[in-house]
Amino acid sequence: MKYDFQTLGRRLVRKFTTKDGLLGDYDYGYLFIPEIPFLSKEPKTQPFFGLDSEMPLILGMILGFQHTLSMLAGVVTPPLIIGGATNMSPTLINYLVSSSLITSGILTCIQITRFHIKGTKYYIGTGLLSVVGTSFATITIVTKALPLMYKTGICPLDADGNPLACPDGYGHILASGLVCSLLEILLSFLPPKALQKMFPPIVTGPVVLLIGISLIESGFLDWVGGSACVGKVCEVGRHLLPWGSAQFVGLGFLVYVSIILAERFGSPIMKSCAVIIGLLVGCIVAAACGYFSSSGISEAASVTFMWVHTFKLKVYAPVILPFLAVYIVLMMECIGDVTATCDVSRLEVEGELYESRIQGGVLADGFNGLLSGLLTVTPMSTFAQNNGVISVTKCANRKVGYWCAFFMIIMGIFSKFAAAIVSIPKAVLGGMTSFLYCSVAVSGVKIISTTEFTRRDRFVLTASLLPGFGAVLVSNWFDHVFTYTGDNRSLSGFMDAIVLVMETGYAVSGFIGLILNLTLPQIKDEIEEINEIVLETVGSADQRGMENYARKEGIKLEAIRSHVSVHHFGNSSSSEVA
Repeated sequence: MKYDFQTLGRRLVRKFTTKDGLLGDYDYGYLFIPEIPFLSKEPKTQPFFGLDSEMPLILGMILGFQHTLSMLAGVVTPPLIIGGATNMSPTLINYLVSSSLITSGILTCIQITRFHIKGTKYYIGTGLLSVVGTSFATITIVTKALPLMYKTGICPLDADGNPLACPDGYGHILASGLVCSLLEILLSFLPPKALQKMFPPIVTGPVVLLIGISLIESGFLDWVGGSACVGKVCEVGRHLLPWGSAQFVGLGFLVYVSIILAERFGSPIMKSCAVIIGLLVGCIVAAACGYFSSSGISEAASVTFMWVHTFKLKVYAPVILPFLAVYIVLMMECIGDVTATCDVSRLEVEGELYESRIQGGVLADGFNGLLSGLLTVTPMSTFAQNNGVISVTKCANRKVGYWCAFFMIIMGIFSKFAAAIVSIPKAVLGGMTSFLYCSVAVSGVKIISTTEFTRRDRFVLTASLLPGFGAVLVSNWFDHVFTYTGDNRSLSGFMDAIVLVMETGYAVSGFIGLILNLTLPQIKDEIEEINEIVLETVGSADQRGMENYARKEGIKLEAIRSHVSVHHFGNSSSSEVA
């Protein structure tokens, strides 16, 4: 033990008193110098910092803060939108933002540390630089469920029928998400290959796509003035302007353009937090032009922590099915994120250790959903964007993840920071959130693109996306299907649940996609595949099209079958379908 303390003491002295311990051999200019056309030089090759390799103290802090900035917008946006949707006071919204930051830091530590469940082969956590943030999917559930809550009396209305603050409705959302997290916890004990077979990209991709598309509307409403003053005069700072005025559009557009410029000309650290840079530019201009009010910041408490405000927990049955769909998607996203993190961390992406990391990551993801509800925060999930930071900085060290979690917790404790975020003008916030929401939709497109796009897959996609797109474009399409007006609250609640599912695009799309994918046989029809390839190549699959294809490929007509099999399916696939 004496030797251990001596070794630890020497390591600490070296860490805090030597150049190698503090700074290391790293090109810090590479992180901060922007890309200037015709002047930028090729940076020197950077060392790669593995999972548990020695890490310079200052570099670890800087890279940890970079990870914090890259995920900050994603963590604070859901509580801002949900708090506004439930008409909460600025004080409560400040608390939601702070608690989301603190919870994100705590749950990130769980993913990074990786705890072994004693007496079993199972783990909680990935043991990688996996960060955790607030899920965007809950926003759609809240915006769809709140009208029902106001209609049924869970949320109060004033004498004129205008919605009032609804903390009880938020408590219903927390409790429902908490209970539904048990599904992901149970599924985490299944082999990853079985999960990928049950929920392939053809099922999860449309869900993610529709989540992003459904969110863009709320982002755009804020961009042009704010969702609370649509068609009215909006009071922002010292200005009174009509909703949709050029000033609001200009502020949001400034954020949008700043994000693009940061991505094009920024340094690596600027590119990884381009969304935050765009938000800062928008805030600076808004403050200079009188659109920023600092009263909320001055009135906010200096510090806060979990459970300063609490909410009555009660399960709300109509949101159960949408939440189950969300947790299935979060689980599959977690598998993809952990695989990507292993890849950029230069670790194996197959084998027993890899599958153990997948199991631990999914279990921690479900467990974090349970804990987040108890910590007064909507469901949390593993974030993917930090894999880009790992790739750019060549640092997969877990110590950086702990620094990231530390900064998140500090930002959350000092509630003035949350108050500053809540005070951001809606037009500026909308420019940022619209960009984030669109990136969610693009993630869905990326997931869908990994499918083979056979005729069967295209049919499943078409059949599942049809009601999903319809529900997004015509949000109240199912309102008048049920006309029950009796006193049976159970029956009425059941009908409300069906309406909510049918009007939540990603939920109905996910369930239809799941059913069709499990019931429609995956037939490898070689003739059909050949016809599709010929059709895509020459525009026709009739006799003349076959002749044109043969002429284009320089083969005989009777050789088309073997030519297509070898060049498009490979020899093994050809023999398999034969």
